[in-house]
Amino acid sequence: MKKIRRLIILSLFIITLAPFSDTCFAQDLAENPFVRDIYTADPSAHVWADGRLYVYPSHDIAPARGCDLMDQYHVYSTDDMVHWKDHGEILRASQVPWGRKEGGFMWAPDCAYKNGTYYFYFPHPSDTKWDNSWKIGVATSKSPASGFKVQGYIEGLESMIDPCVFVDDDGQAYFYYGGGGICKGGKLKDNMVEIDGEMKTMEGLQDFHEATFVHKRNGIYYLSYSDNHDVGNEKNQMRYATSKSPLGPWTYQGIFMDATDSYTNHGSIVEFKGQWYSFYHNSALSHQDWERSICVDKLYYNPDGTIKKVIPTGKQN
Repeated sequence: MKKIRRLIILSLFIITLAPFSDTCFAQDLAENPFVRDIYTADPSAHVWADGRLYVYPSHDIAPARGCDLMDQYHVYSTDDMVHWKDHGEILRASQVPWGRKEGGFMWAPDCAYKNGTYYFYFPHPSDTKWDNSWKIGVATSKSPASGFKVQGYIEGLESMIDPCVFVDDDGQAYFYYGGGGICKGGKLKDNMVEIDGEMKTMEGLQDFHEATFVHKRNGIYYLSYSDNHDVGNEKNQMRYATSKSPLGPWTYQGIFMDATDSYTNHGSIVEFKGQWYSFYHNSALSHQDWERSICVDKLYYNPDGTIKKVIPTGKQN
């Protein structure tokens, strides 16, 4: 009888705690994908001085036709990883004076901050023959999520995509871009729109495809990227390499995220309020390769600084 009574008390205790447990879980992270009213991809996440986390994704336009329709960048931010604010559109192809007249092709962007100005970097072709006319445009603003005006593009670069700008602790900014198996990096001048010196190939990466993103932790630089694991029914995985220098040489470390249900993947890694996060995209809402949606999950490190495998959560059909 005493055992039965104990079981009843224990059951009631668990039932009482259940709602609180669910609440804690629900308030931990928003459900993936966390943007559901439009299609978004290629999330670049940054934490700025106001204490909020901002995400700068690309925008897939429905109905799905292909990557040529991508346009109209939005910005999202949060202060708790649960409630996300859409700050609205900040830039579209028709606002790019040197852009292709047909528009579209506003692919994966990035954003950086220096000396009171936010710099929004975006790839866009300047010609109808888009595949060999890519330029890395720069728009600036005094606000992280509005008021961006196109200033031009970074001159002297090859026709490649996926800009990434990393600002080190000493204020020196580094620019990376790539695509088609090539990743290059170099220093930016203080004006953030000119390359200082030469761009050089990043050495030590294995199976690099695109989607360069650089972050720093405990004095170690991490370069993450999307691989070429896209033959047949396979899809892109996310890999990374480490270095003691922002320009390498890099030591390949492995895969930190398996393929999602999307043909592509492209993401970023950022620390927010003491927790590291991995941002990425999938096709869980649309089941279409060119109607993607951005997601986020917690990321953890091993004692030796390597990254533990990120297991995507949320809808993965």
